[in-house]
Amino acid sequence: MRKFTLPRWAQILLGLLLTLLLGLLAWWITGKVYKTNLPLGIPGKVLEYPLWAALAGLLGNALLRLTRQHETLRAGIRTELFLKVGLILLGAGINIKLLATAAAGAILQAAVMISSVFFFSWWLAGKFKLDERLRAVMSTAVSVCGVSAAIAAAGSVSAKKEQVTYVTTLVILVALPMMVLMPILANTLGLSETVAGAWFGGNIDTTAAVIGAGTIYGETAQQIAGIIKNTQNAAIGLVAFLLAIYFASRDPASKGRPSARLVWQRFPKFVLGFVLASILYALGWIDGGKGTVIAAIKDWAFTLAFVSMGLELSITQMRQMGWKPVIVFALVTIFNTLLALGVSYVIFTYLLPL
Repeated sequence: MRKFTLPRWAQILLGLLLTLLLGLLAWWITGKVYKTNLPLGIPGKVLEYPLWAALAGLLGNALLRLTRQHETLRAGIRTELFLKVGLILLGAGINIKLLATAAAGAILQAAVMISSVFFFSWWLAGKFKLDERLRAVMSTAVSVCGVSAAIAAAGSVSAKKEQVTYVTTLVILVALPMMVLMPILANTLGLSETVAGAWFGGNIDTTAAVIGAGTIYGETAQQIAGIIKNTQNAAIGLVAFLLAIYFASRDPASKGRPSARLVWQRFPKFVLGFVLASILYALGWIDGGKGTVIAAIKDWAFTLAFVSMGLELSITQMRQMGWKPVIVFALVTIFNTLLALGVSYVIFTYLLPL
């Protein structure tokens, strides 16, 4: 008997429908967890939606493989489409003008921390012989601003879905204990709220956890932490742009001498959309800030992208990455923590005290 095969248009529609339903499930879970407090008083909002979206995708992945329908619906799993749409819209909420208007101390700290942590992570990951694209995603995530930076870097270097999921999961899981432990350490060290806030903002990788740590320590700490974090966030576009140029120039077809034409062909054009959206936001022509329609569409695009990553995830490939990325991430986090403490103390105590 001839096996019945769905036409391609039906496969695409069913795949998209499944992705949407799992996205709705992820947002429902996010809403429930957001309103709760986890053990030790940790706010549920620290468990950001990418985690639940990826888990929902993994659930769908397991069901599809159990029913042997994974290949049937693969055509409708559009990770790259959702990711690129989300990245362009992400730019509409990143104010690059902030780099010119933020406090001098925040700009100086961001410059020192981003460059130092990125290159240390890149070097260390190379010593552990991690894949170059995984190195880029991890280095950007831990040096700039966590999940958003990891997504932007992944798009710029065409990272594998497994690599993005791996790094973003590490970011969220490590940020949780740090949000609670760092205020305790800051209190033990007798840090002022200004220095403590700068330390939190320059070290903890997710914005929600940064604000949470600052809130625990004090109102001034919360404000300083937010300024430092937002200043680092503003560098996402620049880092993504530079990574895109670097990886495009290293294409094997360039034979060591990349022409401008080859770089342009390999360059991910959506990065330009990201930068343009940032410029338009800085000029006040569009608004993709929190609570806007653009921000809502962006969050949904990223939700569907992470659901799609979960649907496409290969457990075998995840296992192949092993424990090396975890070890690198842990060592870089320790380096980041110590460096941020020293930089924050010197800048806001001696160089540019507030």
